[in-house]
Amino acid sequence: MGTPELASRWLEVWWSGREPAAWNLLPSFLQPLQPLELPLWDRPTAFKTQGPAAPLAWWMAQLRQAADHDPFQFFSANLKRELAEEQLYRRALRCLDMLSVQGQFTFTADRPQLHCAAFFISEPEEFITIHYDLVSIDCQGGDFLKVFDGWILKGEKFPSSQDHPIPTTERYIDFCESGLSRRSIRSSQNVAMIFFRVHEAGNGFTLTVTTDPNLFPCNVISQTPNGRFTLVVPHQHRNCSFSIIYPVAIKISDLTLGHFNGLQLKKPSAGCGGKGDFVELLGGTGLDPSKMMPFADLCYPFHGPAQVKIGCDNTVVRMVSSGKHINRVTFEYRQLEPYELENPNGNSIPEFCLSTL
Repeated sequence: MGTPELASRWLEVWWSGREPAAWNLLPSFLQPLQPLELPLWDRPTAFKTQGPAAPLAWWMAQLRQAADHDPFQFFSANLKRELAEEQLYRRALRCLDMLSVQGQFTFTADRPQLHCAAFFISEPEEFITIHYDLVSIDCQGGDFLKVFDGWILKGEKFPSSQDHPIPTTERYIDFCESGLSRRSIRSSQNVAMIFFRVHEAGNGFTLTVTTDPNLFPCNVISQTPNGRFTLVVPHQHRNCSFSIIYPVAIKISDLTLGHFNGLQLKKPSAGCGGKGDFVELLGGTGLDPSKMMPFADLCYPFHGPAQVKIGCDNTVVRMVSSGKHINRVTFEYRQLEPYELENPNGNSIPEFCLSTL
């Protein structure tokens, strides 16, 4: 099973620097780490026909249209797992790709491919394991194949360095350094990616992607713009972020913070900086939660709906935990309608991100 083919096309636009007008219309954090010098005939067909002024909304519409042609997009997570157990899914890996399922994927260069990346995403309650089946690249000649524990775009990482349990330098695993001594690499959350460069036609690699259950998911990127999730941090000194890469309305229905008892329900007058356990709602135009704008701090428990609309490219629910208690937050989210972005109302906080959409 694969993510819709146009997801790969969209990635090509993110990484393409030849037409800056269209490039700048995309969310800033989806712009490339460094531009790809792709020949025009290798660019997405849609981009050639629509031209550099194609709006982001048009690209998103094309992405949804492409999803209609991929029957796997309509399968439930349980059905995906059942199919993966019965028969291993196989397909070719593109130079720029996105994958949301288990399977075996092979990349074979048909010409020098110098700036390639594949993004992997699973269900929130899963880890991702990348296993090298076969690798045929020329490390001495400048080829490389690296796994990154998380996602990175334009220098911004998810999870952020503050929220990840592993130091940043150890999140990169370079095949040319470790070889097959590390055939299998497991992510710390539901997203991972690979960077690769292959100079000689015919060279490449085959890898198998599998998932394992994660009983207490911490850092998550949502696959969908709508959903419901409960984030639980049980006696662990860690920070956990749930990222939704859409402008959304967040409705928090339940918040439990262990350092309060049932009698302490007074809202603090200013922020939660002095508390060891709290939840913050963040919004921004980048991937890294540590660089986002705080919209609300929640450092007192409550039961009942509290809604905030955040009109940003990326919205994050982030829980900071001291490790002394069991903390829990339950929330629903839905993508904002176009009219809500044009005429925001119902929020008691400024809509800092609306000007970036």
